[in-house]
Amino acid sequence: MSAVPFPDAQVHFGVFFQGVNHSTIWSDPSSGSQIDFETFRRVATTAERGLFDAFFLGEGLRLREQDGQLLDTDIAGRPDAITQLAALAGITERIGLVATQNTTYNEPADLARRLASLDVLSGGRAGWNAVTTDNAWTGENFRRGGYLDHTLRYERAAEFVSAAQEIWDAWSATPSPVERDSEHFTVSITPTVPRSPQEHPVIFQAGVSPDGRDFAAAHAEVIFSPFGTDFDSALKFAQDIGTRLVAAGRPADDIRILPGTQIVLAEQESEVEEKKRWVLESQLTGATALSIVGQVWGRDLSHLDPDGPLPTEDPEPSVISGTRGAQRHGADRVLLAEQWRELAAAKNLTLRGVALETSTRTGFAGTPGQVADELTRWVRHGASHGFNITPYLVPSGLDEIVDWLIPELQERGAYRTEYTGTTLREHLGLRPPRTRR
Repeated sequence: MSAVPFPDAQVHFGVFFQGVNHSTIWSDPSSGSQIDFETFRRVATTAERGLFDAFFLGEGLRLREQDGQLLDTDIAGRPDAITQLAALAGITERIGLVATQNTTYNEPADLARRLASLDVLSGGRAGWNAVTTDNAWTGENFRRGGYLDHTLRYERAAEFVSAAQEIWDAWSATPSPVERDSEHFTVSITPTVPRSPQEHPVIFQAGVSPDGRDFAAAHAEVIFSPFGTDFDSALKFAQDIGTRLVAAGRPADDIRILPGTQIVLAEQESEVEEKKRWVLESQLTGATALSIVGQVWGRDLSHLDPDGPLPTEDPEPSVISGTRGAQRHGADRVLLAEQWRELAAAKNLTLRGVALETSTRTGFAGTPGQVADELTRWVRHGASHGFNITPYLVPSGLDEIVDWLIPELQERGAYRTEYTGTTLREHLGLRPPRTRR
């Protein structure tokens, strides 16, 4: 008996075109606009040339801020996700098109119709990354305002997905009306958009809290997880999801897990460490380091030298707000600053050095052959079904992966050599939607 549980498994790739972040090397001369369609076109067509399953578009509902000002080390908005993907549907043929759309501040009748429209226009290539939001900062953009408790946001999300599926299922030769009246929604609609060849958009999910995992086991078809670096953590997560799927009455293999990851390639092994360091230092410029440390101190530190020491004054005695996102949200500023000072003293680090040392390092680095071996190990031992790749350069960041890495995977029989289906559901090897089985 083979010691490898899935000896014929192949690696699935998506590309995560994220929004707000500091992992993109914005300062590089080749970094493209986040508004011009050409940037999105190039990423999507390169991914399709590389036989990727999906182009995955992140989206936020409010621009990131720090100290009441827009975060000017990052992007300042870009086109709506579904609109952008509809445009990409017209210039691509096979690649899936996944829109991040929020269940906390959208409404099911409207969003179900827009997602179904993308699915029909693309010939069955649409996906929906169903996300939730629990912060009042984002809610200020909406008439309803406020926020939902962490548990309630998944309760609303579950009902939202169920309502959308009911609307999609109600289409027939004589479409049926859908009526719902509950704590979260009052819905009265007769669908106006037919089902696509894949019947429903594929439902993605990205939360990994206990509530998020239960939501995924009940409703998701693909999980975009953060476990894209450490094999043991990824395997433990995959096993947990399998257990939850069975408890939810689904087959243990009813979900595809695609961790988010970054891949750094060098042609020679002797070049790998230098390439890794270049990527990390380019991602975290002096201005970005001052912004990160300023977030912890609760002060504008733009007057400081990023290659000098940490601030001598104490930070504001409060917790870190969520206006920069989830990382460090709610952390005690005074405690975190003290830990950073101890780190700086122990390792003789500058302000930027501390920011580099404490930044999250994710993904894989090596020669194409080394990385191909490792990704193959992951999928054939059940740690994941593939990866959702965040390029560190946009739009050129996939070129080395498509030109160097994918041929190595194909030589190992661990990657498709052509698309064998036309829909996103077929690319992922998924069953029909649960409500259609």
